[in-house]
Amino acid sequence: MTEVAQPKNVLDPSAEQLGKTYARALINAAQAEGNDTLQLVVNQLGQIVDEYLGGSDSLRMALGSPRISEDEKVRVIDRVFGQDFHPLLIKFLKVMASRDRLGFIHAVRDQATQIFDDMMGRVVASVKSAVPLDDSIRNEITNHLSSVMNKQVRLTETVDPDLIGGMVIRVGDRVYDGSVANRLNSMARTTRAGFSSKLLEKFEQLTSQ
Repeated sequence: MTEVAQPKNVLDPSAEQLGKTYARALINAAQAEGNDTLQLVVNQLGQIVDEYLGGSDSLRMALGSPRISEDEKVRVIDRVFGQDFHPLLIKFLKVMASRDRLGFIHAVRDQATQIFDDMMGRVVASVKSAVPLDDSIRNEITNHLSSVMNKQVRLTETVDPDLIGGMVIRVGDRVYDGSVANRLNSMARTTRAGFSSKLLEKFEQLTSQ
């Protein structure tokens, strides 16, 4: 039977706590080298999780499986990441490998991103839209929310073709209502050339109710 390493569920208290512990260690080490290194390392950790592990079952299995030796995991890290990623991050991944903790890398990424956002005074806005956002409307949403909340805003995006209203924006426990949808609809009209007509139609349906 083929073993497939599964990502750890960050809702698991033990995974979440372990993720925080390793994330704080990475943040502290990167911060000691300066803010540019800190931002780069956090971004690159996200790239590893989302693009590399998210796009390759075999790589995820190689790094997360307890059946694969530490030495082999280190060789994989060097071969796949060694030339393109910051040395501090490479060293961190090898430390996780030596402690058989690479199966928790998703939790570490989530916690490191959250810690970094807190350090930057930044809030996360989750945007679910019927079609992918383009750069113009993405910037409009970010700038508008930043102005309303008087904080930096980072967007996370999800596409749901079945979304009736066209777009839902959530910041923490708050879901933005029709008054904000009207404002976003106005933004969309000013950037019609770069914004999906399908999403505009869904905005119009929502705001006409």
